[in-house]
Amino acid sequence: MTMNLKKQAVAALVLLVAGVGAATAQNTSSSFGAPLQIKEQGSFAVGGIVLKQAGTFDPLQPALPDGQTLHGDHARVFYQVPVNPRKLPLVMWHGFGEFSKTWETTPDGREGFQTIFLRRHFQVYLLDQPRRGGAARGTVGTTINAVPDEQRWFNQFRLGNWPKLFPGVQFSSDPAALEQYFRQMVPDSGPLDATVAVNAVSALFDKIGSGVLITHSHAGGFGWLAAMKNPNIKAVVSYEPGSGFVFPEGEVPTAMPSSAGPLEGVPVPQAEFLKLTRIPIIIYYGDNIPTEPVASPGLDNWRVRLAMAKLWVGAINRHGGDATLVHLPSIGIRGNTHFPFSDLNNEQIADLLSRFLAAKKLD
Repeated sequence: MTMNLKKQAVAALVLLVAGVGAATAQNTSSSFGAPLQIKEQGSFAVGGIVLKQAGTFDPLQPALPDGQTLHGDHARVFYQVPVNPRKLPLVMWHGFGEFSKTWETTPDGREGFQTIFLRRHFQVYLLDQPRRGGAARGTVGTTINAVPDEQRWFNQFRLGNWPKLFPGVQFSSDPAALEQYFRQMVPDSGPLDATVAVNAVSALFDKIGSGVLITHSHAGGFGWLAAMKNPNIKAVVSYEPGSGFVFPEGEVPTAMPSSAGPLEGVPVPQAEFLKLTRIPIIIYYGDNIPTEPVASPGLDNWRVRLAMAKLWVGAINRHGGDATLVHLPSIGIRGNTHFPFSDLNNEQIADLLSRFLAAKKLD
């Protein structure tokens, strides 16, 4: 090859690479809005305890625990404050098997609630609850088994009946989205402990002051406990709470049987329950929840959870509270999974939340 031909080949290669890079950048930027203006961002640990082993630390035998400490059972928090922030921050708490990634970029690559609400000028705090994700350092050990289970979660989180998505579901049909979806799941690094989790989240609200707590799935029940514990929680928004519905002692509904096992309410002293009547609460559930018993435990458990949530909202309001349950199909929003805030229509779901916050003067 002559020198001129070599130069022509190199130039062609540069143009090709530049074209691919431009196309990639264009595809990426098309999924996002204008540049964000962030006034402040950072991360910290909050809550937790310190264990100290008896004895004296020997620097010549550092593997021995004697005299050493262990800081654990804290939450890990990442926060961002936009320019001209609204008055109350939003604290987003993931569900079971998840961590703060829940609220970040969606599995199909779009902006999640973290960024959507930053654009709407809310301070956003994402947390990893104790013994999960970035807060994995716990004070009690466990065994983490590597068990194939993703098809179970595909069904239980109502994407469809494996391997098929539900018709009209608000989840991308791109296999790459499902790949990302499965890879955002994480194990617990210690026993799941409501007291440990709630104490850490309460410590977060002690640190930041008044704010709105947004929970998902398993964190829903923890969220009621946190709201009863800390008056800095000025409202609770819960996406598909699955358990831990608290009722005044003597008013707990009969257990609800399902093919996934019975769902039971949790009794608490009436004085504690009444704390939930002092703040606005809203619950959202998505689509493809059966109205009659079905054999599939992944679906039937949502039938009783939705039914229990309706009784719970009724109990809050009967005692003078302000609770609302929104079943999205009933207002014409269809196809949502267990993760409506990251589904294809998550901007529409975010609009519902924005309207709630505005109506309750929380923005």
